Amino acid sequence: MSGADRRSRGTMPLTHSDVKAAVERVSGLVRPVTVARADGFAGGSVGELWFALEFMQHTGSFKARGAQNFLLTHQENGTLPPTGVTIASGGNAGLACAWAARSQRVPATVFVPTTAPKVKVDRLVSYGADVRLAGAQYSDALAACHEFADTTGALLSHAYDNPLIAAGAGTLMTEIDRLVPDLGTVVVAVGGGGLFSGIATAADHSGIRVIAVEPARCRALNAAIRAGRVVDVEVDSVAADSLGARRVSEMALAAAQHYDVESVVVDDAEIVAARRALWEDHRVAVEHGAATAVAALLGDNPAFRPAQGEKVCVVLCGANTDPSDLAR
Repeated sequence: MSGADRRSRGTMPLTHSDVKAAVERVSGLVRPVTVARADGFAGGSVGELWFALEFMQHTGSFKARGAQNFLLTHQENGTLPPTGVTIASGGNAGLACAWAARSQRVPATVFVPTTAPKVKVDRLVSYGADVRLAGAQYSDALAACHEFADTTGALLSHAYDNPLIAAGAGTLMTEIDRLVPDLGTVVVAVGGGGLFSGIATAADHSGIRVIAVEPARCRALNAAIRAGRVVDVEVDSVAADSLGARRVSEMALAAAQHYDVESVVVDDAEIVAARRALWEDHRVAVEHGAATAVAALLGDNPAFRPAQGEKVCVVLCGANTDPSDLAR
């Protein structure tokens, strides 16, 4: 069995070669990340704090990177069927898939749970996707998507559990590493584990620690690490629309076990407070999934305490949200 096959089955983590290939493939097709100093944020408790503004990416989240890498690889290999691509997504992965498919003139059928935010569904339609609602949770949409792929022969993509998707996401970390020299730690929110797998792989290559942050009631990676295997978890969080995977990928668990990773959880009140703090202090409006990473640094007893003088970068991974609740 080849390394790529083993990675796709989740028995080993990604390699830096996977991420490097994705960097070359998506260059010029995605927006390079912008980083910004966050002076005084978190009460000045971090020696040097940076934000990676990945919510400025095409479609409003990091997912555009993996979607481009996935489709371009299949085009290169001649494995992209005329029936196009299909994906199940709470919103962001579907947006990215639809956007990438439109740019490649490929049909896209996106299955979303009925709980997906209207702002994301409307944008899916604007990208030309055939949007289909299925069930109340991501797992319901995924089952419907699999049935559609089996029936039509459409190429089955995935919101996070695919090595091409994860490697594409990892291209973000290569840019952060270049823009923030001597970075000690990167903080990233985790849902199903695609972004985390790519970030952890690229970060390990540069000797950078990863703090993996999840909502306490959507903690698929944290539970898997504790159990030593992938397990099902409850999905009941304000950030569930983007981080609400019932189980993390085997690939993400392998990355957590192989690389320098610390898993922490935050509660919903902390996530809401972090999202508001970003707005009030920086006028940055992000979705709750992105605020989850920030929440690890806030409060009287933060989930993550950087070392004195440590240089830290927090990934603000998406902003497909309705900001009306931030207005006062």
